[in-house]
Amino acid sequence: MSLLVLGGIRTLQQILKHSPLKKIFPHLTQILSYFFVLLFCYAAVSKVLDFENFTVQLAQSPLLSAYAGIISYTVIIVEIVTVIILCFPQTRLWGLYASLGLMAGFTIYIYLILYYSDFVPCSCGGILEKLGWTEHLIFNIGCIIIALLAISSFYQRKQISLLKPLFYSALLIIMSTSIVILLFITSEHIIKKENNFTRRFLLHPVLEDKTFDLGMNSYYFAGLDGGKIYLGNVTAPLLLTTVDTSFVNLRSVKVDLDRENYPFRSLQLQVKDSNYYLYDGSIPVIFRGTLGNTIAHTISYRDAFFTQLVILDSSYFAIRTQSSHNRQYMLAALNLQQNPKLQMHPSILKKQIDGVFDSDGKLVTANNSSEILYAYTYRNEFIVLDQRLTILKKLHTIDTTTVAKIQTRRLSDGTHKMSAPPLKVNGAIAANHNLLFIHSNLKGKHESSQMWKKASVIDIYRTDEQEYVGSFYVDKQGESALSYMIADDRYLYVLIRNDLKRYRFREPISKYFKAGNAENLIQSRQKLINLKKK
Repeated sequence: MSLLVLGGIRTLQQILKHSPLKKIFPHLTQILSYFFVLLFCYAAVSKVLDFENFTVQLAQSPLLSAYAGIISYTVIIVEIVTVIILCFPQTRLWGLYASLGLMAGFTIYIYLILYYSDFVPCSCGGILEKLGWTEHLIFNIGCIIIALLAISSFYQRKQISLLKPLFYSALLIIMSTSIVILLFITSEHIIKKENNFTRRFLLHPVLEDKTFDLGMNSYYFAGLDGGKIYLGNVTAPLLLTTVDTSFVNLRSVKVDLDRENYPFRSLQLQVKDSNYYLYDGSIPVIFRGTLGNTIAHTISYRDAFFTQLVILDSSYFAIRTQSSHNRQYMLAALNLQQNPKLQMHPSILKKQIDGVFDSDGKLVTANNSSEILYAYTYRNEFIVLDQRLTILKKLHTIDTTTVAKIQTRRLSDGTHKMSAPPLKVNGAIAANHNLLFIHSNLKGKHESSQMWKKASVIDIYRTDEQEYVGSFYVDKQGESALSYMIADDRYLYVLIRNDLKRYRFREPISKYFKAGNAENLIQSRQKLINLKKK
């Protein structure tokens, strides 16, 4: 291979010597050096003038996201130093070797982008703005040939054998490409497994395709099943609203309770399978009705106080409640066909400060799965549980808030109150199969402040292992961000002010929704039936 390269360089030199350009051959090294001076001057100045955008683009690279901060400075410094040493005859050879190393690194980077990355990103300014990735790969290979030609001409002019510079050049290319490959491998591990709060925005993972004006902003998602979206209404808690997933028809019915003389504080609605449920954990009471029938009957009264509830089956629920001893949050299972009906699980939620606000979060069930998820609001953790409330996984989001940043004080009646504004980490959540979608409230490293003003960020995580999948934006309406979201295999539905919006999943997300998960769901439901019988 070395002899082949050496022969090629000598052939190119001979062509130049006997071409109309033979007069400039003695000055070839100097001319080619000035070519790299212009190239790296342009590249470095472009990056400096738009440094924030350059860093943001590096952070979105599918190869080097984890090292965007250090690489953004390093590349500019190396390019500037290379330009300086190329300008002086005494150091020009070192500058040519530096040029060769840089171009080799840039070339293997583009090669990995094209053939080994999860996706091919958009162009990132400078020359790349005018050239596609394949064209730029060809351009870089040409620059490597030019650097080799300049180095060989330098040695030939001094009548020194080319074997030595060829060996140095080959070693430099191997070192440069190896460094980029090593950065790629370790960056992928850091981003997906040990993320240091660097987001990777996926390439067109969702497509907004429909919007439905609900006429008011007090709706929330009550369920999603059988081609229908079910909505509850904060201001009209007895109103069950149905919208078909094609966003054509909206229908609302008023639910009648078999008993209404309770001092309701927060009556909420959920739909599961063929039933709908209304409940208020401060009473506490749970009603159940059949879809198509407007009368809901009491199925639980004063069995357990709770602050959150998810429906696992028609008479089996997971709830978040508070300890009667210390008022701290805990999870529990409420099985109306079992005696005792309530089974407490005080060890799931971990106290950090007060056991209330520090362990606050959102309890949901995953659509098309039997998993239960609890995502903490003020720290970077979420818990995956089975329907027995056995912990399957404790996983982390990509931000670095491991301990809730809150200040509280205990009141005389034993309750806790915030004494300072908290740092909120996680907002609305939704889950489907083995993916969890979290509306994040914190800006990551190297992110555009302008985009954060215009859009909400949704982070995606796997629930079967510790892996950050990526992120995408959902546009705000003025200053209003999304308030609720829910997902199935095809769409993410969000509520923003008066609007119900539908985002269609594309390949970067839909590939995670495997057909085999439906079989797992059937098996999990059978296990749940067996559990209730016990």
